[in-house]
Amino acid sequence: MGALKPWHIAVLVVVLVLLFGAKRLPDAARSLGRSLRIIKAETKHLTDDDERDLAEKADAQHGRQPLPPSSTEQRPAAPPVVDPVQRTRDVS
Repeated sequence: MGALKPWHIAVLVVVLVLLFGAKRLPDAARSLGRSLRIIKAETKHLTDDDERDLAEKADAQHGRQPLPPSSTEQRPAAPPVVDPVQRTRDVS
């Protein structure tokens, strides 16, 4: 039990040929190979992006300083901060 014997593989090949036909099997295998290559490349790309993002975040914390505000630049006044709980009490 659990061992794959050569006659198991032969039966599987015969069933696949009967289901899909001999002309479709190479195309199906080719498209399956392409799909697996794409999945492998995408997962590698995702893990590389995660590692790069972590490295960039670590570098950003140590090497960058905020720019001082220029004297000619004027920022608009910030709106007052309103506590949402207090606002609902005022409305009631």
